[in-house]
Amino acid sequence: MQFTQNAHPAIADGSITLTFRLWKTPHAKVGGRYRVGAVEVEVDDIEMVPFHSITKGDLARTGAPDLESLRALAAHAGPIDDDTVLYRIEFHVAGPRRHRVTDVTDDAATDAVIVKLDAMDARSKRGAWTREVLRLIGDHEGLVSTELAARVGRPRLDFKVDVRKLKALGLTDSLEVGYRLTGLGRAVVARSR
Repeated sequence: MQFTQNAHPAIADGSITLTFRLWKTPHAKVGGRYRVGAVEVEVDDIEMVPFHSITKGDLARTGAPDLESLRALAAHAGPIDDDTVLYRIEFHVAGPRRHRVTDVTDDAATDAVIVKLDAMDARSKRGAWTREVLRLIGDHEGLVSTELAARVGRPRLDFKVDVRKLKALGLTDSLEVGYRLTGLGRAVVARSR
């Protein structure tokens, strides 16, 4: 789950424990842990509710100053009227952000991931793509996914699926806007040049 950086301190101190998202499909699951700034949060409950059902108590737990601010925050995926159904996600701080193994690299880890990338490229109907996407992210950290996708001639949603595959291998991290390479991702790109 992504949050604006200015929300990270209030999430870390437990002031923000609820968010509303306009998703076509859920991007989080109950029991799932997600890195937010210096902490990890764990999702306690997810339900779908219409915007008009949001209470003052809910609003206070989101950190938004008023309903219109919350509507604007959630509207990045489309317009929201009072009957728009949103995902209501309750969470708590599960602890400090754990150090990712992918932030530290060694030759064995890099070699193992390169074998997986080679297999992904070999199975792909469009040919080798993994290194191209990694280099693109490395060269354009924080660039919006729409522009990254255009640079490789892919539809935005298809491009985001590709990036999620690389993220699952520990090669990329999502930013507020765009992506960046992890230490392991940088090692793979360096080895692939």
